[in-house]
Amino acid sequence: MLFSTVDYVIFALLLVLSSAIGLYYALSGGRQRTTQEFLLANRSMGFFPVALSLLATFQSAVAILGVPSEIYRFGTEYWFLGCSYIIGLLIPAYIFIPVFYRCGSPSTYEYLELRFSKTVRICGTVTFIFQMWVLRKVKGGQVETNGSLLAKKALVLQLVVSCPEGRIPSLRGAVMGSEKYRYVTGFSLWGVVLTMGLVCTLYTTLGGLKAVIWTDVIQTLVMFAGQLAVIIIGTVKVGSIQEVWDIALQNNKISGINFNPDPFERHSIWSLGIGGIFLMLSLYGVNQAQVQRYLSSKTEKEAILSCYVVFPCQQVVLALGCLTGLVMFAYYQKHEIQNPEMIAVSDQEIEGFGGIRRGPQAPV
Repeated sequence: MLFSTVDYVIFALLLVLSSAIGLYYALSGGRQRTTQEFLLANRSMGFFPVALSLLATFQSAVAILGVPSEIYRFGTEYWFLGCSYIIGLLIPAYIFIPVFYRCGSPSTYEYLELRFSKTVRICGTVTFIFQMWVLRKVKGGQVETNGSLLAKKALVLQLVVSCPEGRIPSLRGAVMGSEKYRYVTGFSLWGVVLTMGLVCTLYTTLGGLKAVIWTDVIQTLVMFAGQLAVIIIGTVKVGSIQEVWDIALQNNKISGINFNPDPFERHSIWSLGIGGIFLMLSLYGVNQAQVQRYLSSKTEKEAILSCYVVFPCQQVVLALGCLTGLVMFAYYQKHEIQNPEMIAVSDQEIEGFGGIRRGPQAPV
């Protein structure tokens, strides 16, 4: 079992701190007695915590675990998704945010009814539910709640804290699936989901949107710390960042821009660039979870500024994920896997995530 006493203490402290934030905002200020305070944080938030909360909302296991696996298996072409971020965030900043902020309603769907009709509002609501619960929350038969995302972010940090000398466990292999949860923490998947769900319900119910935003800030810092730690320790074990880059070059893992218009291409500038813009618009332009955070800002200017700040943060997260994939690839080119049973698992159920499936040699 990878978790040590120190790891359990850190993990427990993260849960306690999240609950304490909810309790603090339940007992301070207006004590969440009004709808505006509970749903919109009384429109008192600055741009920086809002920006980090916007970032944390959609940084699920896909970003933390899936991106490194994608880079490991198919190279750095996915990195070009970052080209779409600037346009995909400028449009919400100048078109969507002013409209929603001046409308004043905490619900994007209420705006649809005011602007069009109740039928349009219902269609928008159903579409959102379908996206969030079918496409995002259920992946490969595994249910993701906000609580389980919190668990995964904490587990990324744990992978470095308790990594034995001489090997770095696969990120995907360590935390994806109930068997890997049991391996890392000794808990079942549903035990983790239930625990995290209860904690998230507690701080959200007690502290409202303020508690959610500040907890998101902490989770984002944990996420950054975990990714940086994996990259730094992995690079040291490989030798140097130059050696990581050289190994990636020798094995054709550094990709150029693909202009092939074939829609069956795994990645191209068209799918990553143009498709990425629409992805950003759906996430940061009209998504209820994000719009509600924009509306918590002190002023419309602060809301727009939070959207600006998300752009470099998104680039950093993408870069860290890609670097993690390159470091993992370089490391496994130089070291035999100590516990191949931990990562030699079929990925048929979560093909989109990819993974590390290899025997003595890494796939090229």
